[in-house]
Amino acid sequence: MSDTLRPRSNRSSKQNTVARHGRLKKSNPWAAVVRILASTLAVVLISTVSVAGIAAYDVAASVQEGVHLANETEGPVPQIGAIDGGVNLLLVGSDSRAGQDPAFGNEDDTGDLNDVTMLLHISQDHSNASVISFPRDMYVPIPECTDPETGYTSSAMSRQKINTTLSYGGLSCTVATVEQLTGLSIPFAAEVQFSGVIAMSTAVGGVPVCVAEPIEDEYTGMFLDAGEHLLAGVDALQFLRTRHGIGDGSDLTRINNQQVFMSSLVRTIKSADTLSDPLKVYSLAKAVTGNMVLSDSLNNVDRIVSIALALKNIDLNDVVFVQVPTGSTEGGVVPLQDDFDEMFAAIAADQPIALGGTTGNGSTIDPNAPVTDAPATDTTTDAAVDPAAPVDPSATTAPTTTVLPSSATGQTAGQYTCSVGRTLDDQ
Repeated sequence: MSDTLRPRSNRSSKQNTVARHGRLKKSNPWAAVVRILASTLAVVLISTVSVAGIAAYDVAASVQEGVHLANETEGPVPQIGAIDGGVNLLLVGSDSRAGQDPAFGNEDDTGDLNDVTMLLHISQDHSNASVISFPRDMYVPIPECTDPETGYTSSAMSRQKINTTLSYGGLSCTVATVEQLTGLSIPFAAEVQFSGVIAMSTAVGGVPVCVAEPIEDEYTGMFLDAGEHLLAGVDALQFLRTRHGIGDGSDLTRINNQQVFMSSLVRTIKSADTLSDPLKVYSLAKAVTGNMVLSDSLNNVDRIVSIALALKNIDLNDVVFVQVPTGSTEGGVVPLQDDFDEMFAAIAADQPIALGGTTGNGSTIDPNAPVTDAPATDTTTDAAVDPAAPVDPSATTAPTTTVLPSSATGQTAGQYTCSVGRTLDDQ
């Protein structure tokens, strides 16, 4: 279990009082038995056959008002089933304290920055997926953006940190910036705040993470000894936020740490313990819709489910978490243009990607990772194939995998990794 120090809450505790009741009527024992049996049957039904309808209604009711993206097109909402074709979805993590627990700070003293910017790409044939992280301190050009609340339009900028886009024009501005930067069309987007991370990690019953060396961070109150910890709620949030306690204390090694958590989260969600538990599935769905601001294109339960189903059968080793290649500059980082362009050319061509570098300085391979069975080898020989046999015109060859340059660090969801901590003595 985690030994994280939780942020102090300003809420005052209330002393419990004993409720006084009037005299109760004598109960009929057979009626009590019938009520218990009826209640038990109802619980069984709700947790199996009827959960889908009840959960769908409740989840749909929690959907918030959407955000319109510049490239959205009107179209029918897909039926329940995997979405057709590929998906590009931008996930933005806001550091705004607006509407959050006061323990995280006064909302008047904080801005609205996208400290986390990640692009989910699902291939056209749903055989692989990648989650691409953009460092918050990366300098990029930002297009003209209009603030949805004030209506003020900011001029295009040639060089500004990517984490300022949310403050210039909300979620739509961040999407437009990443589209301009990568050349990709991104029709889906979601913005999550602190409460969303807390709700999602709690919904799955906690996320197990490995720590190779102690993590000590006075800024987030995150103190973890080496070993495995099951993180949920505020603990999970502070683990994702910690920077000073990881690697070299930079945002780049913080991304490595986040990939340790996210790969474990994917394994947890895809596990039988989660997928076979209707209450966990329902809680996870409600955590998404109730705690995220979604683009209009994504602001529908059926569409969320259709994208989730596209991910359902992808092998863990074909889900790649990668950080874009960057080089240092004063006050931040900049894209390593050739390596950056190579990565997104592969994504645009819908080619699977493989990592050619390490997991990064903020994480390391778990030496105690479970041993998995090696894939079965194909014993079919070329001699067994009739060269005169007709070729099936519908058969397609597997797309070529692009091995990314070593400047792109990351891991797959199938890799078990540990966070490399940093103690106060090293800060």
